[in-house]
Amino acid sequence: MASKMFLVTGGAGFIGSAVIRELILNTDYRVVNVDKLTYAGNLESLAPVESNERYYFEQVDICDAGEIKRVLNKYQPDYVMHLAAESHVDRSIDGPAEFINTNIMGTYTLLECCRAYWSELKSVAPQKASDFKFHHISTDEVYGDLEGTDDLFTETTRYQPSSPYSASKASSDHLVRAWYRTFGLPTLVTNCSNNYGPYHFPEKLIPLMILNALKGKPLPVYGDGQQIRDWLFVEDHARALICSVLKGSAGETYNIGGHNEKANLTVVETICDLLHELVPQKPEGVEHYRDLIAFVTDRPGHDVRYAIDAGKIERELGWRPRETFDSGIRKTVMWYLENQDWWQRVLDGSYRGERLGVNL
Repeated sequence: MASKMFLVTGGAGFIGSAVIRELILNTDYRVVNVDKLTYAGNLESLAPVESNERYYFEQVDICDAGEIKRVLNKYQPDYVMHLAAESHVDRSIDGPAEFINTNIMGTYTLLECCRAYWSELKSVAPQKASDFKFHHISTDEVYGDLEGTDDLFTETTRYQPSSPYSASKASSDHLVRAWYRTFGLPTLVTNCSNNYGPYHFPEKLIPLMILNALKGKPLPVYGDGQQIRDWLFVEDHARALICSVLKGSAGETYNIGGHNEKANLTVVETICDLLHELVPQKPEGVEHYRDLIAFVTDRPGHDVRYAIDAGKIERELGWRPRETFDSGIRKTVMWYLENQDWWQRVLDGSYRGERLGVNL
């Protein structure tokens, strides 16, 4: 009997590739990766699994209903894990249209195609239809800002998105819940805190700081650097997502966090100190990596604090993060030091480490 089939959208991205590596390397499940391969999609992140007979790849845009229907009919997935999204806040400030198209219209298209697929399953394979789930992976940024409070985001926190990116993700979350309420499509939503770890595209804070420091370039810190984020190691998140789709209930929301609230400046200083230890041979003219820190104009609409209460997923599904921030950030820095070929090829493409999100 064939093992369960997962359809993962955005599987060549940072979190999606971690989910696929976890599924192929540590379970017996089959996976089809559906990815458009935008600038942030990188099949090299799937090199450890690309030759596995349980892994399949389809280069498809989630906005293309015809292609999505073809893939659903061809692979007959038991679960759909929807990670495909435009995800960088600064890029959403420069160009919101792509975020509206991919994150809202793409999610709508995928929901409608999955509803038709699921409806057909109810006739031809009722048990498979009964087990089917559509898992939408979202962000804690939909909740907005916790500035001036000691509160944590819970599954019932009111949505107050601040950026075009978070507004587009909030919109897609509402669509997913509406398709459950109105049409009965068995959906669930997870909202996660900031991810970090291996294979992270270098426009994001942690990999950008690592690579800039190695080259002796400035380490741009927005505003005063006191914006607080909860950091979640990407492999912990991948395990949480798989746990959610397998054990979670349709109609539910689960918040996923790492219990690691850190100010952005503290994160950058930690990276500098690790590099001081691991790469003592510094670029010319640099005495300490911390000397490269440069405070720059803050991002428009920058949220001050995010913090996740992950109690529900721990109590109900039994998931807990394995990595502390100290262990995870050390693993991350070491991975970038040991995988220069991967990130050098990324930097040779469309992204050069320039600042985005300032062209108002």
